[in-house]
Amino acid sequence: MRELFLLLLKSRRFLFGLVIFSLIMGFALIGPWFHQVDPFAMTGGLFYRPSDQYFLGTDNLGRDILSQLMHGTRTSMMIGLIAGGAATGIGVVIGSVAGFKGGLVDDILMGFTNILITIPPIVVLILLSVAVSVRSALIMGIIIGVTSWPWTARAVRAQATSLKEREHVDLARITGFNNVEMIIREILPYMFSYIFMVFILQVTSGILSEATLSMLGLGPFRTVSLGQMLHWSLLWESVRVGAWWAFIPAVICLTAISFSLQTMNTGMDEVFNPKLRKD
Repeated sequence: MRELFLLLLKSRRFLFGLVIFSLIMGFALIGPWFHQVDPFAMTGGLFYRPSDQYFLGTDNLGRDILSQLMHGTRTSMMIGLIAGGAATGIGVVIGSVAGFKGGLVDDILMGFTNILITIPPIVVLILLSVAVSVRSALIMGIIIGVTSWPWTARAVRAQATSLKEREHVDLARITGFNNVEMIIREILPYMFSYIFMVFILQVTSGILSEATLSMLGLGPFRTVSLGQMLHWSLLWESVRVGAWWAFIPAVICLTAISFSLQTMNTGMDEVFNPKLRKD
């Protein structure tokens, strides 16, 4: 694992994506310390153009776009990380248990997983978002996560099914390890690289899912996100009036986040996949 980690640091694609992602993270976390403007404060007029006073202009209510972008990026990334962690965690648990146990347990878990896969996730997301009374960043992240795990579970199940036939698992079984110990010690460590890649993809999916829900008016309450910025832009027809600064920064930020995470994933694929690895 140490050798793979060192190889990962040598991957130009991974490092390039990591640098972009780190810059965006720094913009979202550190930026508000230097630009201390309430994203909901009406500090200007209707759709003020970018200027020295308002670097990215103002929106339909005179709120500072730059401040919204900083806070919105932080919220969207928080939701993406929560969703990615939840989806990956649920998928890994269900997939590894199904693959390791096999038999009836496998049939039940994979049958339930296959049923969920046939249901369009956006439909479930909309229904759950409407049903909850409070849509905080945490709640939205969990909602997105619990609807995004099925394909992860299927992939992990296939890997666990293969790994349980390895000699080191037989040795652990003879030694007296129980099923939980064998999964934790002898199955999951050998899937670390794949789980890491899945998490990156789930974070990307979570951020884009939040943007989709927010654009439909189902975004988080009492906070700003990149999706909320796009929703406000559409609601007040900023495109029609030519106020490009009300939506272009959010689009660029979403694109940059997605690009950086996908680039990191491609770099990891090159390192962890022996067929793609460049020695």
